[in-house]
Amino acid sequence: MLQITDLHTYYGESHVLQGVTLAAARGTVTAVLGRNGVGKTTLCRSIAGLTPARAGAVVFDGNDITRTPPYRIHDLGISLVPQGRRIFPSLTVQENMAIAVNTTRSQGWDLQKVFAVFPRLAERRQNRGNELSGGEQQMLAIARALVARPTFLILDEPTEGLSPMLVAEVAGVIRRLKDEGTSILLAEQNAAFAVKVADYVHVMSKGVVVHSTDPVALWQNEEVKTQLLGVPAAVSPPNTRPGT
Repeated sequence: MLQITDLHTYYGESHVLQGVTLAAARGTVTAVLGRNGVGKTTLCRSIAGLTPARAGAVVFDGNDITRTPPYRIHDLGISLVPQGRRIFPSLTVQENMAIAVNTTRSQGWDLQKVFAVFPRLAERRQNRGNELSGGEQQMLAIARALVARPTFLILDEPTEGLSPMLVAEVAGVIRRLKDEGTSILLAEQNAAFAVKVADYVHVMSKGVVVHSTDPVALWQNEEVKTQLLGVPAAVSPPNTRPGT
């Protein structure tokens, strides 16, 4: 569904993505892992058109979107849940979602369906964004992206700053979205979380993809875990079988 080939992205003269190549299959959760600063967020922004690449190609559903404006990429079916949530603090939960509703697509997530998946948001629909907890804000950020009725969802560090209980809740949401037919690209620093929900994993280092494999093989590779992901060798495998 998504094919990225030799992508190069800069911030000014800073060469951040230095030839990223990866693919994300339709109907799957594809994780992009790596330490802080390796280029995961820049990759998400380049796909969404917010930080256009200078070279290389991004092909989505057969369309070359490398230099397509962000609003057009959004219309094609890609929604980004940015790092840091970035909800509107002065708007209510319902207002945050209402401004993102896509009325041009006949199928997909509407407010009623989203509130069924996020009952806490339904309870707090009249609360302002700045009155929500960190976990509630993250759920709102995901819900806001869903009402745009995407076919491809990009999640940038969705577990950042969340408690283990809320991380488990996010994992459940990702599985539900996949079951509903939404394809997902997950950019994450938390490798133990990512291997619980991903079907395939790409590992980045210094602006390039250096390792690609399935979640089980990744977790068994101590060298990649310790050197590229910073996971201590003593950490046990996740309780949930990777890829389920």
